Amino acid sequence: MEFSAEMIAGLVQGTIEGNPKAVVNDFAKIEEGRPGCISFLANPKYAHYLYETKSSVVLVNRDFVLEGEIQATLIRVDNAYETVAKLLTIYESMKPKRAGIDPLAFVASTAKIGKDVYLAPFAVIGENAVIGDGAQIYPHATVGDNASIGENTILYSNAVVYQGCKVGNRCILHAGCVIGADGFGFAPTEEGYEKIPQIGIVTIEDDVEIGANTCVDRSTMGSTYIRRGVKLDNLIQIAHNCEVGEHTVMSSQVGVAGSTKIGQWCMFGGQVGIGGHSTVPNKTLVGAQAGVSSTVKKEGMTLQGSPAIDAKHFWRCSAVFKNLPDMWSDMNNLKKQMAELKNQLAQLTESK
Repeated sequence: MEFSAEMIAGLVQGTIEGNPKAVVNDFAKIEEGRPGCISFLANPKYAHYLYETKSSVVLVNRDFVLEGEIQATLIRVDNAYETVAKLLTIYESMKPKRAGIDPLAFVASTAKIGKDVYLAPFAVIGENAVIGDGAQIYPHATVGDNASIGENTILYSNAVVYQGCKVGNRCILHAGCVIGADGFGFAPTEEGYEKIPQIGIVTIEDDVEIGANTCVDRSTMGSTYIRRGVKLDNLIQIAHNCEVGEHTVMSSQVGVAGSTKIGQWCMFGGQVGIGGHSTVPNKTLVGAQAGVSSTVKKEGMTLQGSPAIDAKHFWRCSAVFKNLPDMWSDMNNLKKQMAELKNQLAQLTESK
């Protein structure tokens, strides 16, 4: 597929500087630009690449100021990063979708399969499962008995949706993710640990994306909920009975303990840990490797550290922390000096 700069500018309401007939058929990073590619410049740290890139077209912000000659045609937009995301979405939507049921796929006789569904070789669809129109189930992905998959949802290879779980429309489940494995529930006894049956499900609402090897556990009773628009990175653990609010995003290796409720529009950095039975209110931002051990009291806070505290306070504490060895040495010296002064005062008192 080829697009001219003129066509692209029309799609994104951009302003052209250069050749409006410049043609592109692929995307490239600005530092790896090639003729026929479109790139973007959003981060000022990469501005120097603009003057040497071989890309035919580059998206830049409207307020970007040129400091030299360039070969590429510029398209000025309000937000270059958002615009390239929009173009990538359009490009992806124009690719032909696969459809049809491969003879090597297993589909239970009681399953309900929608229109224009793609079932790859060795995909497994269980008894009474429901697959919505336009869904794509790739090799070795498994949809358990009584589970449901919404319209235009994609399950990549080896993704597993356990029995009874529900996945909404336009979701993406990447390779190896597991939806609905048993929650980690065991009761201690004199002989060891007795398993507590996990009879609930997982409910994933529309427009959710879940990364590779991420696990969302089924609830003990009722449902674990991943609400609309949530985006989970690879290697994340969401424990049983949790609820993750709409449009919350989490980076890799986040761990959320059981029965935790997370609000809307939260953002968690990599390796964040959330303690069980706690509540994280809307628009909470949690920095990488922070540990939230209890309920966060105030909406919209930015947290850092373990146990997590207000981020500004954390960084002030961190600035002090690196000076602790010197402070410790100074304190010991002061103790010695005070002891010497006491001795001197005692001697003066005795001499009188």
